[in-house]
Formats: sequence, structure tokens, C-alpha cells
Amino acid sequence: MTIQIRNVSKQYGEFQALTDIELDIPKGELVALLGPSGSGKTTLLRIIAGLEAADTGSVLFDGEDLTDVHVKHREVGFVFQHYALFKHMTVFENVAFGLKARKRRLRPTAAVIEGKVHELLRLVKLDGFANRYPAQLSGGQRQRVALARALAVEPKILLLDEPFGALDAKVRKELRRWLRKLHDEFHITSVFVTHDQEEALDVADRIVVMNKGKIEQMGTPDQVYDHPASPFVYDFLGSVNLFRGRLHRGKLNLGSAQLEAPEHFHVLDTDAIGYVRPHHLSIERVKQSEDAISAKVFHSHIVGPVVHIELKREDTNEYVEAEISKEQFTKLGLQVGEIVYVRPKEVKVFVPEDFVI
Repeated sequence: MTIQIRNVSKQYGEFQALTDIELDIPKGELVALLGPSGSGKTTLLRIIAGLEAADTGSVLFDGEDLTDVHVKHREVGFVFQHYALFKHMTVFENVAFGLKARKRRLRPTAAVIEGKVHELLRLVKLDGFANRYPAQLSGGQRQRVALARALAVEPKILLLDEPFGALDAKVRKELRRWLRKLHDEFHITSVFVTHDQEEALDVADRIVVMNKGKIEQMGTPDQVYDHPASPFVYDFLGSVNLFRGRLHRGKLNLGSAQLEAPEHFHVLDTDAIGYVRPHHLSIERVKQSEDAISAKVFHSHIVGPVVHIELKREDTNEYVEAEISKEQFTKLGLQVGEIVYVRPKEVKVFVPEDFVI
């Protein structure tokens, strides 16, 4: 089922939560609403579900306007961050709840409900836990029960609000891979809210980056990470180094170095900022080109196969972070306090109008 959001706005008192949101979610896609706290992502999810009403605009499922349709008639499954399981019910009873709560004429027989619940518990790897209570489960297991309960009513759309936010890092990683696999089997149009960039990049087919109630960028994980549309998106999706200078005819002058920005060849003499991710910085012992920047090694620490190196630019005293492989680090033999040259392998330059939100 497709989801179309048309000119949706929402305000709480003086706070503008959403402003003129336009969004199309294709059938069968797993879409992440990504952004910091207060960006409007959860409000948008709740409006799609029917748990909140938009001030203006409309929500359509497969072209049918459901803006004023009650949540119970939208056929959506909703998974909350904190599980929202019934503590006094067993795992089986929790998963069966939505089916048993249907009107008598729509309610499956007890045998059908039992078969469906056990099928779902097998799917979420909890087939031996039917008679346990939520208090007897781990956080990851409880979240899987919540997902099974949402799927039991065969929703046309699955909505998840920070589904793994309350779990530790290792369990979160396992569950998001499991969710991706589950989605590939069910092909239900799914929308999940997260503030975790890695989670969105790892799981989603498409990412909607939100900021201050507006959509900054939509695209595949590769598109939004490799080709950020704004300084906000670049900064939000991982670590970044900022190189401030004067831009003229496609060259960003930093004083001691010059970075190429051919896409801005038409720009004449203006302030600009070059954005470079840590893994797009190479480290050299000898200056070999005009885009190499002199810096002093300040600190280094190894994280698995990657070495994070903090450096301080000699011209501005600003800190720069680089990421190189452990093999490269060993080969260079870098020592704290020595002078080296950092060179951007990829740089994205933004001019002042790019910063207007």
C-alpha cells in the first residue's frame, strides 16, 4: 500500500511541529524518518497512523483520503519504543489480543487464532515462549513480541516509533537486521522513526531526513550519505570536518591551502565551508599538492581495524579528525607531536545560501 502525505502541517501552541510536508512512500518499502529530537518525525508518524490529527493537509493510502478516518479503521500496525505489552497477559495472549478484540463477525475462530499466533511466534524466534509473561523476557524479546502482535492483525502498513531505542547497542544491531529480514519476507509498507543514523543507513530502503518540522532530503541511504543536499544533512549523518575559506571561481582558498570546488565555478569571492568526512582525509608526510593542509598529530586511538587520528591545523589551530586503516597507520608510523599533511580526497563545498533553513 502506498502512502501519500500532502501539505501536512501541525502546530502545538507556539511550536510548529510540521510545515507543509509532502511525501510519497512507495508500496512495500521500508522507510526511515530520521532526525534529531524536535524535528517532527514522531508527529508525522502519528499523523499517518491516525493517532494525531493534522491542522492542514491530507493523508492518503493507495490514493484514498483517510485524513479524517479513525485510527482503528486505517489497518495499521503500530510498534512503540517501550513495547506497550500487557503485563498481566502471556506472550500468546499479547500477540492474540488484536484478533480477539475484533467484532464477533470479524473475529477468527479460536483454532485459527491459535495457529496464527504460534506461526508468528515461530517467525520471531519465540515459539517456546508462548506461556511466559513480559517480565520474564529480555528487552529484545519483548520488542519481538510487540512486532508479532502488530503483524497478527495483518496490517496494510507497519509503523514503528523508535522500535529499538530502549535496547543496548548489540541487541539493537541484531534486531534491526532481523527487522530487515522480516520486512523482506512480508513486504508490508513500513515506516520507522529513529534518531540513529547508523540504524537508518543499515535498514531502510529510503531515508527521509527531517529538521525543524521540514524535510531536508529524501533518498536511498547511499544518496543521502554520499550526496547530502544541505549542510544539516552532511553534519547529521556522521562526523565531519569543516574547512572555512573564501570561494572564487571553483577554488576554496584556506590561506595555506586551496581546495577544488568545480561545481561552484560561477561563484565570485564569497565565504564558504568545505565539508570533509574523516575517512575522506589522507595523511602524507610530504606536501605533494596545493590542497594539502599542514597539521600536527595530537592523539590517536584504535577501534578495531580503524584508527581515529586527531590533528590540529597549524594555520588555524582548529582540530581535524581523520580515519585510516590500522595497516596505513602502522606503515606511516605516526607519532604524537609530529607535523604531517592532510589532504581531502572528497570535499563538498557549501555557500551561504545553503545554510538558510
